[in-house]
Amino acid sequence: MVDVLIVLISLLLLIFLAYRGLSVLYLAPLLAGFAVILSGELMALSVYTEVFMSGVSGFLKSFFPLFLLGALFGQIMQDSGSAQAIALGIQKKIGSRFAILSVVLSCALLTYGGVSLFVVAFAVLPVACSVFRVADIPKKLIPASLALGSFTFTMTALPGTPQIQNSIPMPYYGTDLFAAPTLGFIAAFIMLVFGYLWLSFRASRMKKQKQNYLSDLNSEEITFEKSFIENEKQNLPSFKMAIIPILVVLGLNFYLGQIYFPGLTDLQQMTGLGEAVIKKSMGLWSLILTLLVAILVTILLNIKRLGSVAKTLNKGANGSLLPVLNTASEVGYGSVIATLAGFTIIREALLGISDNPVIAQSLSVGTLAGITGSASGGLSIALGALSQEFIRLAELAQISPEVLHRTAVIASGGLDSLPHNGAVITLLAISRLTHKQSYVDIGVVTVLIPTMALAVIIFISQFGVV
Repeated sequence: MVDVLIVLISLLLLIFLAYRGLSVLYLAPLLAGFAVILSGELMALSVYTEVFMSGVSGFLKSFFPLFLLGALFGQIMQDSGSAQAIALGIQKKIGSRFAILSVVLSCALLTYGGVSLFVVAFAVLPVACSVFRVADIPKKLIPASLALGSFTFTMTALPGTPQIQNSIPMPYYGTDLFAAPTLGFIAAFIMLVFGYLWLSFRASRMKKQKQNYLSDLNSEEITFEKSFIENEKQNLPSFKMAIIPILVVLGLNFYLGQIYFPGLTDLQQMTGLGEAVIKKSMGLWSLILTLLVAILVTILLNIKRLGSVAKTLNKGANGSLLPVLNTASEVGYGSVIATLAGFTIIREALLGISDNPVIAQSLSVGTLAGITGSASGGLSIALGALSQEFIRLAELAQISPEVLHRTAVIASGGLDSLPHNGAVITLLAISRLTHKQSYVDIGVVTVLIPTMALAVIIFISQFGVV
């Protein structure tokens, strides 16, 4: 029991201190060492150099290119005005009558096209403010609308999404981004439809209560609104031109991952790698090549709008470092915690809840994502420590690795969005709103409904649906 308490104290300190604004870059190794020392190990430094840093380096080896290329692509889409052009194009086609839907779909198209959810939030926020003001919908619903389009179905459920969460299970399960497409589409449908219905219900209810766009905003925030909403970028590309890079990401990634690499019969001879390693790597190779091509296409289409391409690339590269190092640090923390006796007890308890690997995995991933406040962090920790056990149980139960992949990703996108989540905090900060004003709606569309969708696809997967 004491061993379990040590792990829980360490995890709760990580949550509390991260929520207070301390960086996980130093919190993770310090609290991992704290847990090791409390467990009776005096050589915490050796655990840091051999276990913690091995976890960090292993994650960076697999996923740093994706973080880097994703950040570069997102930065170019933002600086060229392409992201905003897509958002404005959708808003004009749908109209202010469906303001919430236009914001959700704008975010969804951008994130499904490979743009980082943080970039999407910054790019679509000005458009969201404009259409919400015209429709006179309370501003406090904007964060939930942005979150529904960015943090839910396009991040975890839709087959082929190039967001990092959908990439993490690939080397563990030998799957690709399109794993379990039927389950993915069902989950995405539930998240989108029920999320939109909730936000529409809330907007209608607020209207009846005589609340409008500026309700709950103080005089300083109202002044900010007047200067911010009109600050839209000029010389934007056309919608048709802006969407080309998004189509490149979706189309090329499908071709490389589903047709080109699987069709190469001499990959073992070309690479010198074993069949199992190649199978686990093809999804990563496809996404890396896809993002490289998409970056080049976006630059060529917007060379005059970008001004200094080097400046944009440098900004994107620098912007990739903090997210990837934060996640890698959380993975290193998880690697250390996984060696402790307390974690063994917790692991056995989670696995003992059900003999079904899909349920056991979903509980493990969801719990760790909630504790760390990170979908990618919780997913990486859980799969790094338990994926071999999930594979063993899945083979006994004749459950496809694709089902494990999709349910793991969707499970990571539920409890991760609790109030201490970094993306939630950032979203509220840039919107100049508080948890009190907006978190209830964020929680419904990013925690409650995705958890409901996960339960549905777990049930459906028992009938062999992939």
